[in-house]
Order: sequence, then C-alpha cells, then structure tokens
Amino acid sequence: MAEFPVDPMLAKMIIQSEKFNVSEEIATIAAMVSVGASIFYRPKEKAVHADNAHKAFHMGNVGDHIALLNVYNAWAETNFASQWCFENFVQVKSMKRARDIRDQILGLMERCEIELRTNLGDLDAIRKAITSGFFYHTASLQRNGMYRTVKSPQTVHIHPSSGLAEIMPRWVIYHELVLTSKPMMRVVSEIQPDWLVELAPHYY
Repeated sequence: MAEFPVDPMLAKMIIQSEKFNVSEEIATIAAMVSVGASIFYRPKEKAVHADNAHKAFHMGNVGDHIALLNVYNAWAETNFASQWCFENFVQVKSMKRARDIRDQILGLMERCEIELRTNLGDLDAIRKAITSGFFYHTASLQRNGMYRTVKSPQTVHIHPSSGLAEIMPRWVIYHELVLTSKPMMRVVSEIQPDWLVELAPHYY
C-alpha cells in the first residue's frame, strides 16, 4: 500500500482488484475518484441536456463508481476526443488529469506485480473490489428513510448529484463524506451486507 501515492483505502482497493479479475477497471475508478467532484458540469441554460447526458452513464442504476468507469471508457473509445466531452457535459481538463493518474497507477501496479485483468461485465466483482478497500465507508438505510453509517453511527445523506439519490438502496458504500449543511455521501454504490463480513471479517 505504501507504494501507491493515494489514500490508503484506494491503495487497498487497487491491490485487492487482482483477486477479483478487475484490476484494469479499478485502476480507472481510482483515477476518476482521485480527480474529485469535477467530472460533470451543468450549464444553467442547458441543464436538462446535461442531466440527460449524465443519466445515460447511470443506466441500470449501476452506482456512481461504475458510472465514472462508463464515462472514462466511453471517452477512451473516441480516442480521448475533446468534442465528446463537450457533447456529454464532461470536463475535458478533469478527464485528462484522470488519464494521467490512471497511467501512473498502471505503472505502479506493474512495479508491484499486480496483474492487469479485466472483466467489465462483472459489476459485482468491481463493487466487491471497491468494498474491500472502503469497507469502513458503509451506511445502511434506516426505517426513518435516513442513512446511518455502520461503524461510529452518524446520520448521513446521499449527495443529490449521485445516480442513486432517488433509488436509495438498502446498503451502500461511499467514497467520501462531504460536510455541507448536513453530511453527504459522495460517489455511492450499492453493496450486499454479507460482502462486509466476507471481505473485512477482522472489522465486522
């Protein structure tokens, strides 16, 4: 983990990804979340167009991590065209930064002998790899319709920019908490509670 100049949880997620055969997807997700909240933009005069473009990446309620993966892969398919970013209301500068970070991560993975494997179709494997790093960042939906963090309980909310904000799955994992007027979970994916015991038995 010390080899990777990223947050320890991201490093753990990257290292574990090989076990789930999704190391390539996880490298992309790690790069995308490292860029922060600046992937999408929403100009006032084209808000509806922007919302529709962004919703397309969340098709099938895949969760925000996989939506970010979809954004990167779609951009890569156009050979990293700036025009594609304009059409989809995605920040070109952020994407170029994500590509640079991804290249760095791939280089480090090679140095640490983490084999590059890909299995884009297995969304559960991708989410499990994320959970193995971010098991500390979990929350479950309570009867009162609020989320509560699993360890050191506190009431939290799904950030309105999340693709899962209206769906509200029972169990979620989040990338970070943002403190606005209330604590908001940013970059959220649905998980199964039994994964926690399977992937972090020392903790749960």
